Amino acid sequence: MQRTLYWKLFANYFMLILIPLLAASLLIHLFVVQMIENDAERYNTVIMNRFSEQTDTALHQLQTSMIHLLSTSNLKSLLLLPDQSEEHSERRMELLHSLRDQLQQLESNEMVDHAYYYFAGKDLIVAAETYTSKAYYYDERLQISKQSRRMLEAELYGKKMMDFLETAALTTAVSYPFNSNDPDVYLLVALRSDKLRKQITIDEKWVTGTAIMNAAGKIIADAGLSPQVQEELTRRIRAGSIDGSSRFIVDGQMGQSWMKSVFSESWHYISLVDLKALMKPVRIVQGASWLFFIFFLIIGGFVSYQLSKRLYRPIREINDELKLHHMPAPGANREGNELDMIKRYSQSIMVKNKELYQLVSGMQPFMQEQFVTQLLLGQYRDELSIDYYAREIGFAYNKHTPRTVIAIALHFNAVPYASISETSKMFWLAELKDKIADAGTGHLWFCLTKPDVLACVLHHKSDALAASNEHSFSDYDSAALKSEALRVAERIQALLLQHGKDYCKATIGVGKPVKQLDSLHRSYENAVDQLIYRGLKQTVEICVNDFSESKETQQAEAFLSSQEVAQMMNQYKAGQLDELLQFVLRLLEDGEKRDTTAVQIKYLCTDVLHTWIRALELERHDWNVPYYYNLFDRINRCMTWEELRSSFTEIHRQLFSKPQSSKGGQFAEILLYIEQHIDQELSIEHFAEQMKMSTGHFSRKFKEEVGEKYVEYIAKIRLNRAKQLLLDTDLKMDDIAEQVGYWGRNSLIRAFRKYEGITPAKYRSIHMPD
Repeated sequence: MQRTLYWKLFANYFMLILIPLLAASLLIHLFVVQMIENDAERYNTVIMNRFSEQTDTALHQLQTSMIHLLSTSNLKSLLLLPDQSEEHSERRMELLHSLRDQLQQLESNEMVDHAYYYFAGKDLIVAAETYTSKAYYYDERLQISKQSRRMLEAELYGKKMMDFLETAALTTAVSYPFNSNDPDVYLLVALRSDKLRKQITIDEKWVTGTAIMNAAGKIIADAGLSPQVQEELTRRIRAGSIDGSSRFIVDGQMGQSWMKSVFSESWHYISLVDLKALMKPVRIVQGASWLFFIFFLIIGGFVSYQLSKRLYRPIREINDELKLHHMPAPGANREGNELDMIKRYSQSIMVKNKELYQLVSGMQPFMQEQFVTQLLLGQYRDELSIDYYAREIGFAYNKHTPRTVIAIALHFNAVPYASISETSKMFWLAELKDKIADAGTGHLWFCLTKPDVLACVLHHKSDALAASNEHSFSDYDSAALKSEALRVAERIQALLLQHGKDYCKATIGVGKPVKQLDSLHRSYENAVDQLIYRGLKQTVEICVNDFSESKETQQAEAFLSSQEVAQMMNQYKAGQLDELLQFVLRLLEDGEKRDTTAVQIKYLCTDVLHTWIRALELERHDWNVPYYYNLFDRINRCMTWEELRSSFTEIHRQLFSKPQSSKGGQFAEILLYIEQHIDQELSIEHFAEQMKMSTGHFSRKFKEEVGEKYVEYIAKIRLNRAKQLLLDTDLKMDDIAEQVGYWGRNSLIRAFRKYEGITPAKYRSIHMPD
């Protein structure tokens, strides 16, 4: 009998569980595995397309920048000037400095290591940090051998449009004039190998290496390729086994993806794919499916055996009882058989059912409060559904009693509730409900619609209105009901003021009375809308507003004007940091005098903080989103005027505190000399020779010690001095330019526009008092 039960149970298990599982496993082998293999190969192609497109785009952008630089530079004017003419020397120096400034902008590209102009017919090279002879530049700056220099110069002939030079690693050239076969100038740009390597790196475990290779088999850039692999790739190119199309070649356990470059027709992007790693998910899925099937097979046999054993035992007991005329056998243990166990289980279920009934009865008030919450939130808006759910939970109510919702916003963020637990808050709210109910406020329903909003539904005692079947009130009735609701709100206000030591502040909103229960959400929405008009005084206030002025109109008036934003930006640029704080404090003082609502003043405060952060990020460019979010959240959590003033004072200290200067060291005397002789020529070559350094070494050490490039530091010192003269004197632009070391007003204006974004005249007009 037990064996028969076992096979029946196992057959049912096999039909219901194992056969569908086996079918699923076969489906995985026949369809899903093939789909994964195809998707893996397709995904590799997509990755190749993406990284090649990104690299091509970066190179195209660099090419566009180089051509734009040559188009907009003053090369043509410089080439037309006589070399030995003294009367044009000042103009020639100005043009050279202009070219250096443009090269500095080009070098700001993260892929550019260095760039310079190579004058074919002159012994002149112009770089971002200097202009000098070719021999000096190649020997001292680039430090390349004479043979390498000759090979490099041998390639500088004819027209070039971002051609990569064979003799100089990752160096590209553009000739000027563009359409000339005998150009006068070449713009040479050396790319950073680490950035290009990072550009072509694919961060996937199954990609073992990537490279860019030209048609001659030369590796332009690579990431993770061994010398043996490089030789194999070069052999394939030179053997002609790779044509101009994109291909995927399988070689044993390795795959090679070849993709033609859009930037250069002679280039190929190559990635080496570890097929074992790429197909590892396929093998895992295959193995897991079979293990899953075997596991369920074993589990099914074991469970079937145990069930058959347990099912057979009560059958045997019943059979024995029948043989003995329903009497137990002598010496049998009545309490140990399966029938007794079933009886005990039945008794246990009855006991648990009784406990569950008591538990449900105890939960009824919470269920009814939840039902009221759903009513206020508008989840039940018809009488039929309200009546049905009310009967389900035993909720009794009068359909035609007029009601008004009073919303109490409790602000727990201030001391002492900033550190207490949620459980303690719930006990405090329960105590608050009891106090309000005992304060003679009439019949009320309570519920928490939000963690910090306690809603009180007031039932009005009006027999005439209760007997009416109309859904609306007359003006007289509505005024009387609202007056009654206001009196209840005032009692709640007095109660909260009496226990004011337990919280920071609270706001009470009184909604409009409604007749029907399915319209109760309108009264709640109206009460919550009143809360937006709360103030920032540390008290309990009742908000009642007729909405004569829309929220949109209030919000539109609660933002800084463009003139105020520009004023703060200019104060920051001029270093008037204390004025930024004083502006906010005056804003808060004016708002407190006018008793401005919290929402309006917080819109203004948010606008001010956003302007501060935007001013800081003009120089830093390192958006710390979590930190700035905490600042905005801190302002939003302020409940009083004093908290706003204190918060803005602390935020101002954090954002605009001046760090201790670490400039100095071996450059301290040079920095002092620069500040004292800002009106003189301050060439980097002079200081480099004075410190017995090369120009490049001096430039690097200067940036390490001072924290800024030499050219940018000089420009900053000169512009700060120019700002002082613009605001403190009536000197003309030419005189100011001469005193701060510029060759003329045009040079001063260009520098001002570059670093300040406005002209000197505009800066003077903004900051000078009327």
